[in-house]
Amino acid sequence: MPLTYPIAEQTLDNGLRVVVSSDRAVPIVAVNLWYDVGSRHEPDGLTGFAHLFEHLMFQGSRNVASGQHFSLLENAGASLNASTFFDRTNYFESLPSGGLDLALWLEADRMGYLLDAVNQENLDNQRDVVKEEKRQSYDNRPYGDSYERLVKLAFPADHPYAHMTIGSMADLDAASVEDVHAFFRKYYGPNNAVLTIVGDVSVADAFDAAKRYFGHLPAIPQPPAAPDGTIGPLTDVQRDDVVSDVPSDLITMMFRLPVDGTPELDAAGLALDILAAGQSGRLNRRLVRDEQIAQSVSGGALPLIGGVSFGTLTGIASDGIDLQKVEDALLEEIEKLAESGVTEDELATVQAQAERDWLEQLATCAGRADEISHHALLFGDPNRINTRIDQVRAVTVEQVQAAAAQWIRADGRVQVSYRRAETAAETAAETAAETAAETLGEQE
Repeated sequence: MPLTYPIAEQTLDNGLRVVVSSDRAVPIVAVNLWYDVGSRHEPDGLTGFAHLFEHLMFQGSRNVASGQHFSLLENAGASLNASTFFDRTNYFESLPSGGLDLALWLEADRMGYLLDAVNQENLDNQRDVVKEEKRQSYDNRPYGDSYERLVKLAFPADHPYAHMTIGSMADLDAASVEDVHAFFRKYYGPNNAVLTIVGDVSVADAFDAAKRYFGHLPAIPQPPAAPDGTIGPLTDVQRDDVVSDVPSDLITMMFRLPVDGTPELDAAGLALDILAAGQSGRLNRRLVRDEQIAQSVSGGALPLIGGVSFGTLTGIASDGIDLQKVEDALLEEIEKLAESGVTEDELATVQAQAERDWLEQLATCAGRADEISHHALLFGDPNRINTRIDQVRAVTVEQVQAAAAQWIRADGRVQVSYRRAETAAETAAETAAETAAETLGEQE
C-alpha cells in the first residue's frame, strides 16, 4: 500500500523552507528545524563548533533567559532536544497543539537573536559541558572512542568525515567569543534551514504562523559549501589494537560505502543487514547461536551525503574465546557474501525489516517531522518519505552482491579491537610460543 502522507511546501521571502504535514488524528504538533551545518562543514581549527551550538542554543537568546527554553516548553507539556551529526544539526519539540506558537517563537528567537546571549561566561560554561560530555561518552566509556579511531583510519586527515562531531577539545579551548559569533552568522540563518510542522494544525494556519514568527528574520549570506568528500572504497587493511579495561573483547570493522541517495548505498546497506541485522542475520546464526564464539554481533550502514558513507560490523567475543576467532569468522562471512551473493528470501527479509522500521518512524508526528526535514534539507524532496521504501524494495540480489563485492571486502577495511589486559597477555604468550615452535622447527 503506497504511503500518502500529505506534504505542503512554502519558501518565505528570507529563504526559510517551510514544510507542513497536517494530521488531525491527535491534538499533538511537532516542530522540527534542521540547519545545513554539521561537522563536515567545520574547517581545521574549528572542529566541534556545530555541536557546541547544539548546547548554546538552549542557553538563552534576546528575549529568552538562560534555561527558559527547556522550562517554558516542558511546562507546556513538550518533549524536546537537539542533535548534531556529520551532515546537519537539528532542533525539535513535540507538544500539545495549543503550544505551537510558543515553540515557533522560541525557535525564531534563537535563530535571529541567539548572539545577544552568547558571551564569554556562556561560552566557558558550555565549553566545560562539552568537555564533560566527551569524558563521559568517549574517554571514560568502554569502547567509547571506537568511532573516533575508526574514522581517523578510514579517511585522510583533511577529509570532512575524518573527525567526530564532538570535535577537538584543543579547538574548543582556543575558540574566542568572536570565533563562535562568526560561525553562527555563517550558518544559522533562515535560508540555511528547513522548518517542518507536523500534526494538529491546518496547512494555512501553519504557514501563517511560520511567516509570523520567522518572516522578519534577515537572510544570511550564502554559506560556503562543505568540502567535497568523494572517495572510493578502502583498498587496504589498517588496524588499531587497544588494551583497555573493557567488559569483553570486541572488534569493530568499518568500510567506506557509496554516497546516500543512490541505489548502490541501499544495496550495500541491505548487504550489511543480511550479515548483521536481527536474529536471522548470518553472523548471529553462525557466531552467536551455532559456534557460540560471540556474545553478540551488530552492524549496518551509516548514510552520508558528502561523497561517501560508511558501514560497520561489530562482534563481542564470548568469555574465554580468542578475539581472533571472531575476526576470522567475520571475514569469512564477508567474503562469502561477496563471492556467493544472497538469496531472494534473505533479501526479502531485510527489506521487510527496513519497511517495518520506516513505518514505525513515520507513525508519530515527531518521527515524521524529523524525516521530512531530513529529506527536504539533504535531498530537496520532503515527499521522499512517501517513496523511500519503494527505493529499498527495488534493490535486487544482483545489486546486493555487486555492492558487497566492491565496498564490503576483507581486504578493504579498517578495524579497532579492544582486549582486556589479561586476554591481551594470553594472546601475546600464545603468539610467542607459536613463533618459538616455528623457529625450532626450521632449525631442525
